[in-house]
Amino acid sequence: MRTIPISAWIGIISTSLFAFAAVFAPLIAPYGMADIVGGVWDPMSSDHWLGTDNLGRDLLSRMIYGARTTLTIAALATIVSFTLGAMLGMTAAVAGGWTDQALSRSVDLLMSIPTLIFALVVLSVLPASILTLILVMGILDATRVFRLARAVAVDVNVMDFVEAAKLRGEGRMWIITREILPNAMSTLIAELGLRFIFMVLFLSALSFLGLGIQPPEADWGGMVKENKDGIIFGIPAALIPAGAIAVLAISVNLIADWILNRATDLKGGRGGN
Repeated sequence: MRTIPISAWIGIISTSLFAFAAVFAPLIAPYGMADIVGGVWDPMSSDHWLGTDNLGRDLLSRMIYGARTTLTIAALATIVSFTLGAMLGMTAAVAGGWTDQALSRSVDLLMSIPTLIFALVVLSVLPASILTLILVMGILDATRVFRLARAVAVDVNVMDFVEAAKLRGEGRMWIITREILPNAMSTLIAELGLRFIFMVLFLSALSFLGLGIQPPEADWGGMVKENKDGIIFGIPAALIPAGAIAVLAISVNLIADWILNRATDLKGGRGGN
């Protein structure tokens, strides 16, 4: 505990608070997510700590419920992205040949289309649901995880211990899970934090454009859209969820940096011994 730097503690505490709000949202939110409890854009008060939104709903309650929606969807999409991208990327690196070419060129084709435009087109055609949103976000982002996982796996695949495993007759899946994945873990963990934050921003952008979470459900990107007109009148209702997204991004990156540095130090220590 004493070796954890202050920056990592800041990230851990901030992220833990967001996670706590997401898990216990119904218990700690002072009002219901869609309850109209005041006037339009009422100022901060003892009854409404962050004021009210464009419909008179309690902004603090919307923020808490928005944390649950935003973090849950971003986390599930990140899991889909990493599971699909990492396994396909490492499979391409180990298999080589036509398998590598087919997977790599397919990923290049998907990456040639701007992600946001692709998502807007797909989501406008498919039925609107949270599952569809998670799958579209995860699959589109898996292309970037694929490139990273393949690049790391190519370097590890030529190591002596991997060659020894191949000579022993170990299968492809065994080599990926037992040899390559453990040695690529520190890089993937660092990228995991970045991809999670990208998912939060991606979801927020889709909601802001009207194809993400649909009202009256709350998420931070949708809250920015709902209250953006208040900025003209000096009302901070749209800036509060935007600030929450920024704080979450910084917090998760601080944790990811600490984990990456710790993993690097441990590897250096083993190498020195």
